[in-house]
Amino acid sequence: MTTTEMPAVSECTVTSCSYNDHGCHAFAITVDGRNGTADCATFVPLTAKGGLPAAVSQVGACKRADCVHNEHLECTASDVRVGMGEGDHAATCLTYRAG
Repeated sequence: MTTTEMPAVSECTVTSCSYNDHGCHAFAITVDGRNGTADCATFVPLTAKGGLPAAVSQVGACKRADCVHNEHLECTASDVRVGMGEGDHAATCLTYRAG
C-alpha cells in the first residue's frame, strides 16, 4: 500500500473538531483507542478551524491492531467514517470492527 492508496475519511460528523469544516480537512488522521474504542486521535476541540482548504483526508495510521481492517498497523478499509463516540470519547472511527 502506498500513500496514494490510503483509505479516505469519507465522512466525519464531529462538528466540534477543529479539522471539521463540512468534512474532515486534516491531511491524515490517526486511529487510536483503548478498551474496545477506536478513537480519532487527531480530534482537536478548539473553536478555530484548521487543516488544509481542500483536503481529501486519509487514515495515516491505525493503532487498533485488533480491527479486521488493520494489516501491519495500516488501515485496509476502502474508506472510514468518523462520528461521535460514547462517554468521553469525542470522535470515533465508526468503521472499526473487532477481529
